[in-house]
Amino acid sequence: MAEIINLKRARKAKARAEKDKAAEANRVAHGAPKAAKDLAKARTEQAEQRLSGHRLEKDGDDN
Repeated sequence: MAEIINLKRARKAKARAEKDKAAEANRVAHGAPKAAKDLAKARTEQAEQRLSGHRLEKDGDDN
């Protein structure tokens, strides 16, 4: 005998799954939030400054 299912619940579950799939696609398409992008940018700039501070020769004005 076949299992009895509630069609209303099945439709809602299907719609929820489709919305989740669309939301995931939008998250990938639009990327990270601005705060996360700014934080990553600040961290890379800070790392570059630390590295350039430890260099023995300065770039540019060498005599």
